[in-house]
Amino acid sequence: QVRLVESGGDSVQAGESLRLSCAAIGSPFSAHYMGWFRQAPGKEREGVACLRSDAAYNNSYADSVEGRFTISKDNDKNTLYLQMNNLKPEDTAMYYCAADRPRLGRLRCTRDVADYSYWGRGTPVTVSS
Repeated sequence: QVRLVESGGDSVQAGESLRLSCAAIGSPFSAHYMGWFRQAPGKEREGVACLRSDAAYNNSYADSVEGRFTISKDNDKNTLYLQMNNLKPEDTAMYYCAADRPRLGRLRCTRDVADYSYWGRGTPVTVSS
């Protein structure tokens, strides 16, 4: 079991940067795969970025954030980060942290909502033009 607590969301201007944090409280085993997801009003939740905590494979990013966002994890602190640069109004959403335990046959992390068992409550990001 793991509890996820996000922080760092804010209201910023287009072009600015933010860093989101997600503290994973509980068993590190349950946070083998970790990801950031976002949900804008009226839209479905979408995967933004994901990683494996052992860094065995490359991180994965949505095309819309590739080159602007960077996902990382401090395993000593059991904390996941999302560095967001050059923010755009279309990045406005509630951002959620998610985690899942090791799964047989799943080598890489995924950005599929259905593949994560644990979720935080989200932190809001608003980007104004």
